Amino acid sequence: MKLNELLVEIKNNVNPSKAVLLQRFFKTGPGQYGEGDIFHGIMVPVQRSLAKKYKDLSLLEIKKLLDSNVHEERLIGLLILVEQTKKCDDKKKERIFNFYHRNRKRINNWDLVDLTADRISGAYLFDKDKSLLYKLTESTNIWERRIAIMSTFHFIKNYSFADALCISEKLLYDKHDLIHKAVGWMLREIGKRDLKTEEEFLFKYYKIMPRTMLRYAIEKFPEYKRQAFLKGKI
Repeated sequence: MKLNELLVEIKNNVNPSKAVLLQRFFKTGPGQYGEGDIFHGIMVPVQRSLAKKYKDLSLLEIKKLLDSNVHEERLIGLLILVEQTKKCDDKKKERIFNFYHRNRKRINNWDLVDLTADRISGAYLFDKDKSLLYKLTESTNIWERRIAIMSTFHFIKNYSFADALCISEKLLYDKHDLIHKAVGWMLREIGKRDLKTEEEFLFKYYKIMPRTMLRYAIEKFPEYKRQAFLKGKI
């Protein structure tokens, strides 16, 4: 399969009415976090299907997708990377990881991060030095900070919580609600696996963490406990 064949298939799936909706949903207006992004109106299941069909594209071809101004082309390129990591040797996984981080500037919306960071960045770093993620928490780029916390989802799924908690702590005072949501989500995921660990973190920080972060973290709690956290009566 070649890149030009994929681009033809993408063109054949363009849906202008859905594109309008997606451009609103992903905040592409002036001053919004997705300002200027272009959508074709292709739903994620179709993009996943195309990524699987064209999973053998080279990194050079994937780079061309990531350089596109079209959101779906960038996501398909990233999903191809995810497909390639499923069945490849350690050397290829390292190449994909390095390629992913060299192109971080093109991973510039929350879905592009959330569908790939744990599967590429987190999976590779699981048994390695994680200093890169801590460095990303200090980035002025919101998507790099989101990559940092979302990469820890792989660790969480493997019952390793320390880095997720440390990065969550570093992001407690972040100004952006998309970071608040991501951190709260990861705390909730920890709680699904080890409620005591999540609650210990919350007991320490729930009074100072952003409200959105707290709401996401306690979303699955029983109502009485959820209200106690929200009202500060723990």
